[in-house]
Amino acid sequence: MNIADLHFLVAEDHEFQRKTLIIALKSLGAKHILEAADGRVAFELFSDLATPVDVIICDLEMPNMDGMEFIRHIGNAGAPVSIILTSAMERSVISSVETMTRAYGINLLGAIEKPATPKKLRELIERHGENIQPSAQKAAAAIPPGEVISGMEQQQFVPYFQPKVDLATGIVVGAEALVRWRHPQQGILPPGAFLGIIEQNGLMDDLTWMMLEKSALACLAWHKLGWMLNVSVNLSLTSLEDTSLADRITQAVEKQGLAPKYMTLEITESAAMTHVATCLEGLARLRMKGFGLSIDDYGTGYSSMQQLGRIPFTELKIDKSFVTDCAKNPQQRVILESSIDMARKLGLKTVAEGIETRSDWNLLKELGCSIAQGYFIAKPLPALQFIDWVQNWTAPE
Repeated sequence: MNIADLHFLVAEDHEFQRKTLIIALKSLGAKHILEAADGRVAFELFSDLATPVDVIICDLEMPNMDGMEFIRHIGNAGAPVSIILTSAMERSVISSVETMTRAYGINLLGAIEKPATPKKLRELIERHGENIQPSAQKAAAAIPPGEVISGMEQQQFVPYFQPKVDLATGIVVGAEALVRWRHPQQGILPPGAFLGIIEQNGLMDDLTWMMLEKSALACLAWHKLGWMLNVSVNLSLTSLEDTSLADRITQAVEKQGLAPKYMTLEITESAAMTHVATCLEGLARLRMKGFGLSIDDYGTGYSSMQQLGRIPFTELKIDKSFVTDCAKNPQQRVILESSIDMARKLGLKTVAEGIETRSDWNLLKELGCSIAQGYFIAKPLPALQFIDWVQNWTAPE
């Protein structure tokens, strides 16, 4: 990534701070920089600009429209933009705004406590592009529903595999299967480009079965290479409403030649709260069949502890909003420590998703987290690249 090619927008009401940020960006090689003294002007520049802004550097305290309102408008616009927060406010407030920013679907690169230095800016700017995707709304609008349906019929949707590594030993223990669309003209497309259309056309269940079968086949291939890895697959809400769920999944996976004990099914907390009786029956039966069960995005809802008490989970997956940059955030550390300790007492493995730096890795290892997942280890990889990656993986010392 070349910083000279990126377009920046600096929203900061304090003139000296604003000029300092601009000088710092220019010292890093930035050539395209817009500036605004309040959120309202910043949003007008953002909305009217012919060339899209790549990275916004935003203060929280500004006149006319403060940083939080500005971020809300950016989120509602659905633009594929990254944000860096700058503020002299207390860490707990900044942490809340970080969580809010991610909740609006914005790619948050991080927060800098003033004054911002070129070194701090470079570290965050280098994250741009790792997770940035066209907004789901705009991407979905650009693709006709018929094209998505045709892609489903032609089995163009494939799993990409993001590695999961044992923190204590550094050994690869498995991977999460994440859906991608291998589009014949547009190349590899992320979920935001098609999931909305799939849901609207009642095809979510079909996509789930496609992912189950293809992921089972990939996992079996790993076993034939001598790697007894586990694969994790997400279960959709519509699948959980099916009373024959356990038998159907078992048949689909065993048909591919994979034993259920090598597959973990990830269920979001919100899905587990819907159709509770049917959900509990299906999940309990899946556990009896030998599948692992993971509560995904743990901590993002209101009833996580209740779910842990009534569903036979084997794994607790801590949401990335608590993991990313955890080494810099005392509040996040407390949440992580208590979650890991609770999981240990319940006999559950813990998976931390969203590990992006060596500092995150070190802290999670220190806290006794079981498994690590995130861009610090590897991005989601197509099946053949995943095999190459496993062969060459070396754990951090």
